Amino acid sequence: MYRLFSKISRGLEPISNMFKTHVTNEGTALVKQAEDSASNKKPEKKDIVGMQEQVFVWKIIELHDKYVAYVTECFQGHTLFHKALKEAFEVFCNKGVSGSSSAELLATFCDNILKKGCSEKLSDEAIEDALEKVVRMLAYISDKDLFAEFYRKKLARRLLFDKSANDEHERSILTKLKQQCGGQFTSKMEGMVTDLTVARDHQTKFEEFVAGHPELNPGIDLAVTVLTTGFWPSYKTFDINLPAEMVKCVEVFKEFYQTRTKHRKLTWIYSLGTCNINAKFDAKPIELIVTTYQAALLLLFNGSDRLSYSEIVTQLNLSDDDVVRLLHSLSCAKYKILNKEPASRSISPNDVFEFNSKFTDRMRRIKVPLPPVDEKKKVVEDVDKDRRYAIDASIVRIMKSRKVMGHQQLVAECVEQLSRMFKPDFKAIKKRIEDLITRDYLERDKDNANTYKYLA
Repeated sequence: MYRLFSKISRGLEPISNMFKTHVTNEGTALVKQAEDSASNKKPEKKDIVGMQEQVFVWKIIELHDKYVAYVTECFQGHTLFHKALKEAFEVFCNKGVSGSSSAELLATFCDNILKKGCSEKLSDEAIEDALEKVVRMLAYISDKDLFAEFYRKKLARRLLFDKSANDEHERSILTKLKQQCGGQFTSKMEGMVTDLTVARDHQTKFEEFVAGHPELNPGIDLAVTVLTTGFWPSYKTFDINLPAEMVKCVEVFKEFYQTRTKHRKLTWIYSLGTCNINAKFDAKPIELIVTTYQAALLLLFNGSDRLSYSEIVTQLNLSDDDVVRLLHSLSCAKYKILNKEPASRSISPNDVFEFNSKFTDRMRRIKVPLPPVDEKKKVVEDVDKDRRYAIDASIVRIMKSRKVMGHQQLVAECVEQLSRMFKPDFKAIKKRIEDLITRDYLERDKDNANTYKYLA
């Protein structure tokens, strides 16, 4: 068909349009299929939710491979068909599936491939190939900044909790993203990967320091990861009242760190820490792997047998929400390390807790999970905030060079400039222009309200 119709002037246009419609329909059908299977699912099968979304991304990638082959072989790489394929994929790649945007699905897909214990046993070549294809799919997604933020959050978890299967792959996808979206897109993520290498070196030096000063040895093995604030996602920090054993560790590390640098201030993020505790139960001792918060709470029971909810809140100096999450994980979840009265499934301010000495488990080491806080809302908020700054900067750049400009032109040029990272909303741009007028960056022309002037 291609050879036949290419002989006619403008003969290829109807074919490329049909090709575009066909690909759009196939892709939209995949989205609908994923939507249906997501809505038919039982809510408790959380692990399978991820699987279906994983399958969906694989299907989209297969669809892309199939039609790229059509374009390059059957249509001899003709620009019309490249354009048709791009436009078709842009239509359904920007539809979300059951409340998750495609940017989030792609970031989760990468996370699943890159973390240890990946459910798909892929060879190194297959992983490289899959990552290459994800980066290609990213070209069709309008909210690239949203992908970057989700990806960075997940990358942070992989790096900090030692879940990343292979450093090479981590660096390789960043190189691919850099080629596709520019250096600014990946600078923070590259910083994160480098940070971890530097942190390992710090840790070795710290161990040497403690070995050299036995009087400072805190009596606990301590590993600290020092990170650069600007690169990592922002985490809430709370001044939790640490148990004495941990306070000593913090002091020793501070002393060591001051020997390395003079002007840097350490902010401790205990919410990301983990801790191994030996618990002496009646049947046998069991090693518990818990978060720093959970450990601080459990260690309170070394000093007293029973504690009320309010005493725990006061002694830990944490917010109610956090304390409820901690107590729930230790007294109502799978492993009941603490007994609570009354024995219900939820935590209330009148509860009293005590150490459950009868607890036992067939394992010698158990990990007591703490349910993660859903971060999706925060990611979207962060991205929105960054977008406001990006729109401001873009408007000021344009106006600085043009001095005077009409509303429509300014909006069009702003969209043009920002479209590499995200599709700005016209309302948002209008709002930012108003804001810049109140902040005296721009002013409206006195004769024509639709024209703006730049104020130097």
